[in-house]
This record gives sequence, C-alpha cells and structure tokens, in this order.
Amino acid sequence: MTTKYCLGIESTAHTFGVGVVTFDGKIVANAKDTFTTEKGGMIPNEVAKHHRDVKARILAEALMQAGIKIEDVSLISYSRGPGLTPEILDVGRMLAIELAKKISVPLAGANHSVSHLTIGNLITKAKDPVYLYVSGPNTQVIALAGGKYRIFGETLDIGLGNMLDKFARDAGLGFPGGPKIEELARQSTNYIELPYAVKGMDVSFSGILTKAEQLLQKGTTAADLCYSLQETCFAMLAEVAERAIAHTGKNELLLIGGVAANKRLGEMLDKMCKARGATFYAVPLQYSGDQGVMIAWQGVLQHKSGEARKPEEADLAPHERTDEVPVTWK
Repeated sequence: MTTKYCLGIESTAHTFGVGVVTFDGKIVANAKDTFTTEKGGMIPNEVAKHHRDVKARILAEALMQAGIKIEDVSLISYSRGPGLTPEILDVGRMLAIELAKKISVPLAGANHSVSHLTIGNLITKAKDPVYLYVSGPNTQVIALAGGKYRIFGETLDIGLGNMLDKFARDAGLGFPGGPKIEELARQSTNYIELPYAVKGMDVSFSGILTKAEQLLQKGTTAADLCYSLQETCFAMLAEVAERAIAHTGKNELLLIGGVAANKRLGEMLDKMCKARGATFYAVPLQYSGDQGVMIAWQGVLQHKSGEARKPEEADLAPHERTDEVPVTWK
C-alpha cells in the first residue's frame, strides 16, 4: 500500500517549521528555523520577514529529510491560529495555499495550541492526561471532557514563557530568554522571595515580573533572580496541576509547550506525580517547542475525521482558544 504523507507548516510566532508525518503517525521530517536576537524581543514585521526569507529552504530541508518529492504529499496542514499577528500566520497560510494548488491536494487548518496537545499524545503514548501547556503566550491546565479540551485553569495575565522572555530582555540576556534563564539559574541556590500568585486553579505572573525587575534594578544578581523565578513559578504550576489531577480523577500529567524543555520544571512535576501515584510525561525537546510536525499530525487527525479544505477556504483564526475547537477525531 502506498504511504500517505501530510506536510505541516508552522508559522505562529518566532519559529517557521515544516514537518512531514505519515497518516499512521510516523515522523519523517522536522525542519525549522527560529527568529532570534541578541538584545530585545520579537518585532512582528521582522519575524514575518524572517519566515518569508527561510520558508523555501525549510520546505526543501523537510522534503529532503523525508526522502520524498512534494508530489508525494497527500495533505497540506497549516497553523491557522492562534498566532502573534495575522501577518506572521499568513506566511504559512500562503505557502500552504500555493503548495495545495500546485499538487492538487486538500488542506487542513490546525489550531496551534491543540496541535501541542495531540503531538504530545503521539510522542509519549499518554492516553487521557491532564495537560500542562506552558509556552510563550500560553499557560493553561487542560483536560479532555465532553468532546472538547476544557481549560481548568490558566494565567490571568501573561504566559510564563513571555514573562521569562521579558525578564531576560530586561537583564540583557536576549531572546528567547527561557533557555538562558535556565542556564543562569543553575549558578545559584540563593532563593529570593517573590510573590506567589495562585488563585484557585489560575495563576498570575505580572506581579512576580514586576518584583523581579525591581530587585534587578537594585542590584540583585541575575543568577539569583533566575533561580528564584523558576522555583516560584514552577511551584505554582505544580500546585494547580496537582489540583487538576485530583479534580478530574485522571492519573497522567503531560507537560507540553516550549517551556516543557526546562529540566527543573520537569523534575518538580515528576516529583509531584510520584507522590500522587500518577504518571508524568514531558514532550522531548524537539517536539515541545513550535514545529511543523505537530501541525502535520493535527492535520492528519482532522482529515481522517472529515476535514478537507479547498485553497480558497484556507482562513486564519488568530485568537481561537483551545476550548473552542470541537474534538472530532476522538
């Protein structure tokens, strides 16, 4: 039987990615390029230009990794939202339209956040977990219930990843800030008390950021603050994740999103799960951040459940929430 391939295009924030998966879930390509700076953060028109500049090369790399030609692809999937700006999202959408027209195949429009959940299931083999989704703009506790991914708790202000990036910019660490904060945190064990903001199932990071910025200006070392930021914020996440496990009665926790790459966060969540008799899963580094593989796999799931868009139907949903997506593939 001829192998069927889906090509997925990720273009929501700093990463432009193209992934290829088979319809039975085998990952055969994962090519990407990430916009970075030495100082400052993401300027949307510069990110969009970056994506336009690298898209042809990343597409070629993905096809080479997969060992296929574009004509071998049976489905094109693209990230239709949520995203940093429509301009950035549109780079991926327009490439998807161009390719679908060229080889006469249908399209699937994937929700970026839901794609993080489903690639997590594919990679870890978790059955029905509570998801802790921690990325740049997103910090959410999610679980499947009643045909949708329900959000049981989330940030009340900014996402943890964006908060860490903002602090990293203030400390002159560049972008993305998460890996640099994790590295600096290993150089300290001096805990500086910061606001611990858990409100029921929700969390808040803006007050923590303000206090850390004030302490930085007063001369507290960046290493001490990086260590303290991690310990405080990760303890907050462990608390709300534990509460969600207790509330839903599920016995698996799956950490997804770009911040899932942080080893200290994984250690704290694993310890909490072991104490509860639950199983902890973390998506490996290459699939925890943004990439085209997750968009490709989500496209396969949606296509198998009946979705087949024509190029002229390829829209964007820049603000679509996780709990607004009907889960038709379960």
